[in-house]
Amino acid sequence: MEILILFWMLLFGVAAALRFASSGAPSRVATDLVRMLLPYGLIALAPIAGYRIAMASIPASLLPARPRIRLAHFDRWRQLDPLGARAHPSFGPYGFMASLLVGLLLNVPMRSVEFLLAVPAVNQEAPVWATTIFQMMAFDVLVMNFLYAACFVMALRSMPLFPRMLLFAWAMDLLLQVVIAYRVAAAPDLPAPIAHSLGELLGGNVTKVLVSMLVWIPYLLLSERVNVTYRSRAPAD
Repeated sequence: MEILILFWMLLFGVAAALRFASSGAPSRVATDLVRMLLPYGLIALAPIAGYRIAMASIPASLLPARPRIRLAHFDRWRQLDPLGARAHPSFGPYGFMASLLVGLLLNVPMRSVEFLLAVPAVNQEAPVWATTIFQMMAFDVLVMNFLYAACFVMALRSMPLFPRMLLFAWAMDLLLQVVIAYRVAAAPDLPAPIAHSLGELLGGNVTKVLVSMLVWIPYLLLSERVNVTYRSRAPAD
Protein backbone atom coordinates (compact mmCIF):
# COMPACT_ATOMS: atom_id res chain seq x y z
CA MET A 1 0.00 0.00 0.00
CA GLU A 2 2.85 2.42 0.73
CA ILE A 3 4.20 1.84 -2.77
CA LEU A 4 0.72 2.34 -4.21
CA ILE A 5 0.37 5.60 -2.29
CA LEU A 6 3.65 6.94 -3.68
CA PHE A 7 2.71 5.82 -7.18
CA TRP A 8 -0.72 7.44 -6.83
CA MET A 9 0.73 10.77 -5.69
CA LEU A 10 3.24 10.81 -8.55
CA LEU A 11 0.75 9.74 -11.22
CA PHE A 12 -2.04 12.08 -10.14
CA GLY A 13 0.39 14.96 -9.62
CA VAL A 14 1.73 14.67 -13.16
CA ALA A 15 -1.76 14.24 -14.65
CA ALA A 16 -3.13 17.22 -12.69
CA ALA A 17 -0.19 19.39 -13.71
CA LEU A 18 -0.73 18.54 -17.38
CA ARG A 19 -4.44 19.22 -17.08
CA PHE A 20 -3.83 22.53 -15.35
CA ALA A 21 -1.24 23.59 -17.93
CA SER A 22 -3.61 22.82 -20.81
CA SER A 23 -6.67 24.42 -19.24
CA GLY A 24 -6.19 27.83 -20.87
CA ALA A 25 -7.17 29.57 -17.63
CA PRO A 26 -4.17 31.77 -16.68
CA SER A 27 -3.99 33.05 -13.14
CA ARG A 28 -3.20 36.70 -12.55
CA VAL A 29 -2.77 36.64 -8.76
CA ALA A 30 -1.28 34.17 -6.32
CA THR A 31 -4.55 33.66 -4.43
CA ASP A 32 -6.32 32.74 -7.64
CA LEU A 33 -3.59 30.20 -8.42
CA VAL A 34 -3.99 28.64 -4.98
CA ARG A 35 -7.77 28.40 -5.40
CA MET A 36 -7.28 26.62 -8.72
CA LEU A 37 -4.65 24.16 -7.47
CA LEU A 38 -6.13 23.43 -4.04
CA PRO A 39 -8.92 21.11 -5.30
CA TYR A 40 -6.37 18.95 -7.12
CA GLY A 41 -4.26 18.66 -3.98
CA LEU A 42 -7.28 17.75 -1.86
CA ILE A 43 -8.39 15.11 -4.38
CA ALA A 44 -4.92 13.55 -4.29
CA LEU A 45 -4.84 13.51 -0.48
CA ALA A 46 -8.44 12.36 0.10
CA PRO A 47 -7.93 8.61 -0.48
CA ILE A 48 -4.69 8.67 1.53
CA ALA A 49 -6.50 10.38 4.40
CA GLY A 50 -9.37 7.88 4.22
CA TYR A 51 -6.92 4.97 4.22
CA ARG A 52 -4.73 6.25 7.07
CA ILE A 53 -7.57 7.41 9.30
CA ALA A 54 -9.37 4.09 8.91
CA MET A 55 -6.19 2.08 9.50
CA ALA A 56 -5.43 4.08 12.64
CA SER A 57 -9.00 3.71 13.92
CA ILE A 58 -9.22 -0.06 13.33
CA PRO A 59 -6.28 -1.97 14.88
CA ALA A 60 -5.53 -5.31 13.28
CA SER A 61 -5.91 -7.06 16.65
CA LEU A 62 -9.37 -5.60 17.31
CA LEU A 63 -12.30 -7.96 17.88
CA PRO A 64 -15.20 -5.63 17.00
CA ALA A 65 -18.64 -6.11 18.46
CA ARG A 66 -21.52 -6.98 16.13
CA PRO A 67 -24.18 -4.31 15.54
CA ARG A 68 -27.15 -4.74 17.86
CA ILE A 69 -29.69 -4.17 15.10
CA ARG A 70 -29.65 -6.71 12.29
CA LEU A 71 -30.56 -5.49 8.81
CA ALA A 72 -29.84 -8.66 6.79
CA HIS A 73 -32.39 -11.37 7.62
CA PHE A 74 -32.21 -13.41 4.43
CA ASP A 75 -31.72 -17.18 4.54
CA ARG A 76 -31.10 -19.25 7.69
CA TRP A 77 -27.97 -18.73 9.77
CA ARG A 78 -26.48 -19.88 13.06
CA GLN A 79 -24.62 -17.38 15.19
CA LEU A 80 -20.88 -17.70 15.81
CA ASP A 81 -18.85 -16.08 18.55
CA PRO A 82 -16.12 -13.70 17.25
CA LEU A 83 -13.31 -16.19 17.84
CA GLY A 84 -15.32 -19.00 16.26
CA ALA A 85 -15.98 -16.84 13.22
CA ARG A 86 -12.26 -16.10 12.83
CA ALA A 87 -11.49 -19.81 13.00
CA HIS A 88 -14.05 -20.61 10.29
CA PRO A 89 -12.53 -21.55 6.88
CA SER A 90 -14.69 -18.91 5.15
CA PHE A 91 -13.45 -16.03 7.31
CA GLY A 92 -11.56 -13.19 5.69
CA PRO A 93 -11.70 -10.99 2.58
CA TYR A 94 -10.54 -13.65 0.14
CA GLY A 95 -11.90 -15.29 -2.97
CA PHE A 96 -14.67 -13.36 -4.71
CA MET A 97 -14.65 -10.85 -1.86
CA ALA A 98 -11.14 -9.80 -2.85
CA SER A 99 -12.44 -8.57 -6.22
CA LEU A 100 -14.76 -6.20 -4.37
CA LEU A 101 -11.79 -4.78 -2.46
CA VAL A 102 -9.89 -4.30 -5.71
CA GLY A 103 -12.95 -2.58 -7.18
CA LEU A 104 -13.10 -0.18 -4.23
CA LEU A 105 -9.49 0.82 -4.81
CA LEU A 106 -9.98 1.16 -8.56
CA ASN A 107 -12.83 3.60 -7.97
CA VAL A 108 -10.25 6.13 -6.77
CA PRO A 109 -8.16 6.46 -9.97
CA MET A 110 -11.19 5.97 -12.22
CA ARG A 111 -13.19 8.83 -10.67
CA SER A 112 -10.09 11.03 -10.50
CA VAL A 113 -9.13 10.47 -14.14
CA GLU A 114 -12.75 11.07 -15.17
CA PHE A 115 -12.63 14.41 -13.34
CA LEU A 116 -9.33 15.41 -14.98
CA LEU A 117 -10.60 14.56 -18.47
CA ALA A 118 -14.09 16.05 -18.16
CA VAL A 119 -13.60 19.19 -16.06
CA PRO A 120 -11.05 21.88 -17.02
CA ALA A 121 -9.49 24.11 -14.39
CA VAL A 122 -11.08 27.56 -14.20
CA ASN A 123 -10.06 30.79 -12.51
CA GLN A 124 -12.28 33.19 -10.64
CA GLU A 125 -12.94 35.21 -13.80
CA ALA A 126 -14.75 32.27 -15.39
CA PRO A 127 -18.57 32.25 -15.64
CA VAL A 128 -20.51 31.18 -12.58
CA TRP A 129 -21.66 27.97 -14.26
CA ALA A 130 -18.03 27.00 -15.01
CA THR A 131 -16.77 27.59 -11.47
CA THR A 132 -19.82 25.78 -10.10
CA ILE A 133 -19.13 22.71 -12.23
CA PHE A 134 -15.45 22.69 -11.27
CA GLN A 135 -16.06 23.11 -7.54
CA MET A 136 -18.95 20.64 -7.31
CA MET A 137 -17.25 17.95 -9.39
CA ALA A 138 -14.03 18.36 -7.38
CA PHE A 139 -16.00 18.03 -4.14
CA ASP A 140 -17.69 14.90 -5.46
CA VAL A 141 -14.38 13.20 -6.30
CA LEU A 142 -12.82 14.28 -3.00
CA VAL A 143 -15.65 12.86 -0.87
CA MET A 144 -15.95 9.61 -2.79
CA ASN A 145 -12.20 9.00 -2.86
CA PHE A 146 -12.17 9.33 0.93
CA LEU A 147 -15.19 7.07 1.43
CA TYR A 148 -14.10 4.31 -0.93
CA ALA A 149 -10.63 4.21 0.66
CA ALA A 150 -12.21 3.97 4.12
CA CYS A 151 -14.52 1.19 2.89
CA PHE A 152 -11.49 -0.69 1.58
CA VAL A 153 -9.84 -0.65 5.02
CA MET A 154 -13.04 -1.68 6.79
CA ALA A 155 -13.39 -4.64 4.44
CA LEU A 156 -9.72 -5.54 4.82
CA ARG A 157 -9.93 -5.42 8.62
CA SER A 158 -13.19 -7.46 8.67
CA MET A 159 -15.22 -4.76 10.39
CA PRO A 160 -18.90 -5.77 10.87
CA LEU A 161 -20.00 -2.29 9.80
CA PHE A 162 -18.38 -2.63 6.38
CA PRO A 163 -21.55 -3.64 4.44
CA ARG A 164 -23.44 -0.69 5.93
CA MET A 165 -20.56 1.68 5.24
CA LEU A 166 -20.49 0.56 1.62
CA LEU A 167 -24.25 1.13 1.32
CA PHE A 168 -23.72 4.61 2.80
CA ALA A 169 -20.96 5.32 0.26
CA TRP A 170 -23.20 4.24 -2.62
CA ALA A 171 -26.07 6.37 -1.30
CA MET A 172 -23.75 9.36 -0.91
CA ASP A 173 -22.48 8.86 -4.46
CA LEU A 174 -26.02 8.93 -5.84
CA LEU A 175 -26.96 11.93 -3.71
CA LEU A 176 -23.95 13.93 -4.89
CA GLN A 177 -24.89 13.39 -8.54
CA VAL A 178 -28.35 14.84 -7.82
CA VAL A 179 -26.90 17.78 -5.88
CA ILE A 180 -24.44 18.58 -8.67
CA ALA A 181 -27.21 18.52 -11.27
CA TYR A 182 -29.38 20.81 -9.13
CA ARG A 183 -26.60 23.31 -8.36
CA VAL A 184 -25.30 23.54 -11.91
CA ALA A 185 -28.80 23.83 -13.39
CA ALA A 186 -29.38 26.82 -11.10
CA ALA A 187 -26.27 28.62 -12.39
CA PRO A 188 -27.07 31.49 -14.79
CA ASP A 189 -26.33 31.34 -18.53
CA LEU A 190 -25.49 27.65 -18.60
CA PRO A 191 -24.86 26.71 -22.28
CA ALA A 192 -27.09 23.95 -23.59
CA PRO A 193 -24.20 21.79 -24.94
CA ILE A 194 -22.46 21.95 -21.55
CA ALA A 195 -25.68 21.02 -19.77
CA HIS A 196 -26.15 18.06 -22.11
CA SER A 197 -22.57 16.82 -21.64
CA LEU A 198 -22.78 17.20 -17.88
CA GLY A 199 -26.09 15.36 -17.82
CA GLU A 200 -24.51 12.45 -19.68
CA LEU A 201 -21.56 12.40 -17.27
CA LEU A 202 -23.76 12.44 -14.17
CA GLY A 203 -26.11 9.88 -15.69
CA GLY A 204 -23.13 7.62 -16.36
CA ASN A 205 -22.02 7.96 -12.73
CA VAL A 206 -25.49 7.05 -11.51
CA THR A 207 -25.61 4.04 -13.82
CA LYS A 208 -22.24 2.77 -12.58
CA VAL A 209 -23.34 3.04 -8.96
CA LEU A 210 -26.64 1.29 -9.63
CA VAL A 211 -24.89 -1.51 -11.51
CA SER A 212 -22.46 -1.94 -8.62
CA MET A 213 -25.35 -2.14 -6.19
CA LEU A 214 -27.20 -4.63 -8.39
CA VAL A 215 -24.13 -6.87 -8.59
CA TRP A 216 -22.83 -6.65 -5.04
CA ILE A 217 -25.85 -6.28 -2.74
CA PRO A 218 -27.08 -9.87 -3.33
CA TYR A 219 -23.54 -11.08 -2.69
CA LEU A 220 -23.24 -9.02 0.49
CA LEU A 221 -26.52 -10.45 1.75
CA LEU A 222 -26.17 -14.12 0.80
CA SER A 223 -22.46 -14.94 0.62
CA GLU A 224 -21.24 -17.36 3.28
CA ARG A 225 -17.88 -15.59 3.40
CA VAL A 226 -19.47 -12.18 3.91
CA ASN A 227 -21.76 -13.48 6.64
CA VAL A 228 -18.98 -15.31 8.46
CA THR A 229 -16.53 -12.41 8.17
CA TYR A 230 -18.77 -9.42 8.81
CA ARG A 231 -21.80 -10.87 10.64
CA SER A 232 -20.21 -13.76 12.61
CA ARG A 233 -22.75 -16.29 11.40
CA ALA A 234 -22.62 -19.42 9.25
CA PRO A 235 -25.29 -21.26 7.28
CA ALA A 236 -27.61 -23.28 9.50
CA ASP A 237 -27.28 -27.06 9.15
